[in-house]
Parts: sequence; structure tokens; C-alpha cells
Amino acid sequence: MVLSVVAGVDGSAESLAAAEWAAHEAVRRERSLRLVHVWNWHPRQEDGEIATAAQRHLARRFLRQAEERVRAVCPDVRFTDEQMEGPATAALLKAAEQAELMVLGSRGLSGFTGFLVGSVALGVVAKTTRPVVLVRAGETSADEHVPAADGSAATDTGYRDVVLAVALDDACDEVIEFAFESARLRHARLRAVHAWQAANPISLGAGDIGLVDHPWRSDEWLGFLKAVLQPWRDKYPDVEVLETVVEEKPSTTLVRAATGASLLVVGHRLAERPVGPRTGPVTHAAIHHVGCPVAVVPHF
Repeated sequence: MVLSVVAGVDGSAESLAAAEWAAHEAVRRERSLRLVHVWNWHPRQEDGEIATAAQRHLARRFLRQAEERVRAVCPDVRFTDEQMEGPATAALLKAAEQAELMVLGSRGLSGFTGFLVGSVALGVVAKTTRPVVLVRAGETSADEHVPAADGSAATDTGYRDVVLAVALDDACDEVIEFAFESARLRHARLRAVHAWQAANPISLGAGDIGLVDHPWRSDEWLGFLKAVLQPWRDKYPDVEVLETVVEEKPSTTLVRAATGASLLVVGHRLAERPVGPRTGPVTHAAIHHVGCPVAVVPHF
């Protein structure tokens, strides 16, 4: 069964940007696009029928807006649309089961407060076993490309870097492969980034003090990173790879590294915690504060 690229549509500016991004990604992957809108069923019989009819009409309008956006920016994409009954998170999780990847919108906030990701999107990211790409409002296809020679936005220039966050203590094949494939599809450079922090003497045991502040520690981490990525370099020989290690807080490194990127790829370990499934701190920071599209790839 050939899986499609699925985009959640709710009439918002961010969902229209997500639909546009998803359309281009579907063409890159030679997949069809599936536009999905979720509405909530009203259980009360008398008001329920009227409310349901109204929601179906509104859903049709939202889907039509997304279809018009998709046709205008990506006329070559093959797409279908569908209305689903809520709750929204559960419905989108079901839709994601039949998807190669799910694309959802995130709303940008002004200043340095980052990006607002709604509870539905967070719920999907936390629980789905499929990759999810979050796209901010205002994102266009030109934002993925390097500017033209005169500095203006362009869509016929090369793609900006794809950035991959690599946690060397938890490196995952699914995450790395998604990043390499994304770079290959775009003919873009892959920039793999690992952030490390020096060990705290208080947390070290007897005999471990020599691990602190070695001047060659960055070179060691870089060697580990290159070794982890070598099999993927062999599998994707056409992808140019730049490895970078930074002694810094990982979330800070990622936000800076993703500036000017076409896509940031981060991993999300699927694990049930006592308070329920959530994203880790690095992934949380990425999806709230990075401006470019963010691909969250789940793994076990």
C-alpha cells in the first residue's frame, strides 16, 4: 500500500501554510496529498443535527480554501480531501496511521516568545508513530530556498540546508534516515548537529574526574558523530554532509542551527511516562522556538 502525505486543515493561516508545504512534499516524494478536516459531533439530538450540518458546511469551506491554495502553488500534486468526526487528536492520529507523514500548522508569536503549538498538534506529535512536520503560519515554498542573487525570495534556486539534531547517546536510524532522505529529495546539504555539555565534577564518581574539561573532548564527539553517520553517507553518496559539534545546551544549539534552514529534523522517543506521553525537552524547545518547518520523527 502506497502511503500519502496528510495535512490537517482547519481554516487557519497556519493550516493553509501546512497544506502548501505538504503539497510540495507530496510531489517530492511522488505521493498523493490527503487534506483532512476534523469536526466535532454534537450528541444532543435536536441541536445536534443542525450543528452537524453547519460544521459539515464549514468543513467543506475550509477544505475548498486549502484546495485552492494547493492548486495555485502546486498544480502537479494529486490530492483528495476528507471530513472526519472528532475529537481532533484521536481523528488525526487515525489519519496518520495511513500516512507517510503528517503535516500540521503552528502559529507564530511575536518577539522572543516562540511559536504556539496547539494542544491538538502536541497530542499528535506525542502519540503518533508516524513523522509529523509542523509548519508556521506565513511559511511559503520560497522560504525553503536560498535567496536570488539580488537577495529577493525565489523558488528556482537551491534549497537551504536540512538540519539534523543528533543525540549520540540515543542515535536512531529512523530519525537519521528521514533527514538524509529529506536532503536527497531537495538536493540540499545535510547539516548534522550534536550539542554536548562538560561533565559536572559533582556528578562524577571516583576515578572519573579526568573526564572533565579535556581540551580534545570536542574532537572526540566529532569523531563519534562521523562514525554514526558513515553508514548513511555510504547509503546516500549524493548527499553532502557537514558534521558540527558544539559545547552548549542542546536546545540553544538547535534554535540557532535551524536559523536559515529549510527543515529541522528531531527525534522523539515514544515512551509512556506516569503523566502520559510528552515530548522531551529538546524536541519541545524545537517545536516551540524554531522558525523553519520542524519534522518530529518518532522512535522506540
